[in-house]
Amino acid sequence: MTVSRPRQYDLIVFDWDGTLFDSTALIVKSLQSACFDMQVPMPADRDAAYVIGMGLYEALAHLVPGLPPRQYEALIQRYRHHYFARQHELTLFEGVLPMLEAVKDRHHWLGIATGKSRRGLNEALSTVQLRGVFDSTRTADDTLPKPHPRMLQELMGEFGVEPERTLMIGDTTHDLQLALNAGTASVAVSYGAHEPAFFKDYQPRFVAHSVAELDQWLREHA
Repeated sequence: MTVSRPRQYDLIVFDWDGTLFDSTALIVKSLQSACFDMQVPMPADRDAAYVIGMGLYEALAHLVPGLPPRQYEALIQRYRHHYFARQHELTLFEGVLPMLEAVKDRHHWLGIATGKSRRGLNEALSTVQLRGVFDSTRTADDTLPKPHPRMLQELMGEFGVEPERTLMIGDTTHDLQLALNAGTASVAVSYGAHEPAFFKDYQPRFVAHSVAELDQWLREHA
């Protein structure tokens, strides 16, 4: 006789860039190119990768703290110019779509909490294969950016889900801090923007080193 396992989480929320979407390298290069265009110091790869997951304004303010506020909009536009010029080259990490379909088949709600712009996320989700996969999404344009807990709080409120029934999955310490701030569990992935050596302090339940490992953990524990 097979005994079904109770579901641990009702709502599973994913970060986008570096977690589901293989975009870390392009974001880093676009940030560097924008700084070059504006003739401000160009960040090293590691510094540019660190801000992935933040809202774009907050990310650029972190990278170029001495820039006069009136120039940030021009810097943002240069970043978007470089990013959108090559966004069509990007893809989901291998195995992401079957993993999401399997999670959906187990009747979890699926959400996204991302530092991307609303325009950028909508374009990424407009493909036939992703249409209707996610039940709700939040971007940095919609609410307060990570690691403020508002993104997760709004998603949990939308579905009436308590923090202990919510799981946040991401590739950066910003995602993990978001989960801590919102009182939810988290899982980290090591194949994105941040080094996994920094994850321990944020108490993720698991660190997945591939999409296949993440899929297997979700099947067994979510």
